[in-house]
Amino acid sequence: MTTQLTMPLRVWAEMALLALFWGFSFLAIRVALDEVGPWTVVAARLAGAMVVLWLWVLIRGYAVPRTAKIWVAFMGMGFLNNVIPFGLIAWGQQSIETGLASILNASTAVWGVLIAALFLPEERLTWRRGIGVLIGFLGVSTAIGLEALRNFDLRSVSQLAILGAAVSYGFSGVWARRNLRGLRPEVAAAGMLTCSSLVTICLAGYYENPLGSDLHASTLIALAYLAVFATAAAYLVYYRVMAQAGSGNVMLVTLLVAPVAIVAGAVVLGEALPPRAYAGFAMLALGLVVLDGRLIGAKKPLAPTAMPR
Repeated sequence: MTTQLTMPLRVWAEMALLALFWGFSFLAIRVALDEVGPWTVVAARLAGAMVVLWLWVLIRGYAVPRTAKIWVAFMGMGFLNNVIPFGLIAWGQQSIETGLASILNASTAVWGVLIAALFLPEERLTWRRGIGVLIGFLGVSTAIGLEALRNFDLRSVSQLAILGAAVSYGFSGVWARRNLRGLRPEVAAAGMLTCSSLVTICLAGYYENPLGSDLHASTLIALAYLAVFATAAAYLVYYRVMAQAGSGNVMLVTLLVAPVAIVAGAVVLGEALPPRAYAGFAMLALGLVVLDGRLIGAKKPLAPTAMPR
């Protein structure tokens, strides 16, 4: 398994495809939110992806877990990796640009390293990782802007909601390391999506009455994209890249997702981000490079701290 930055062109192509899947997901969320509520967006995304992944599991003939302990673990993972972060991102994107949401979401690796250091003895915070975390946090602060904290309003809360999603992703990495070892990743993802779908369908039905909506084609296309491509297909590509290129290289996708979302938001929605957002992303990218370590000569690349979004 390759652990260096020199990877076959085919693997780079698959990483680019994964970045496109996740980058355009922010645009799809924004489009869907014009007609339906955030919980409806999340429920449609999760339920559709659940069906696709269970079909994949059955076609491949993978064993389906049947013990209560595993399904409790799936439920916990569903909350930390789906219900909480997807709900916060969808809610936050009602008030902020898709590009800014993707930049703040890119802090997931930074939060993941810090949370893993707190709860996993084998993931202690070294000087290099500490510096990477600090640079990453400075990048996030720059992207948000100090005036956002002084003038606390809906936009400020929405940005903090996206950061809350990144924190939840960080906790999901610890949960997975402790409770989902030994399972095929496709099976773990399908089980997680099953539990999170049940929760979000109930939330959407209670708060938003999604079945009573007569949706436009653009909304239906956006929801289908989120389920089939941004979630189900993205999981399969993610695990394929990890198997071929190593866990450290998967983090490089984080640096590709935000630019895709920024360009998509600018071209399709006419969004324009302030200069501080780009400066913040540059600092955040530098922090991720320091955390990863390979470009500065560290021997061990950063392991992934959360399942894909």
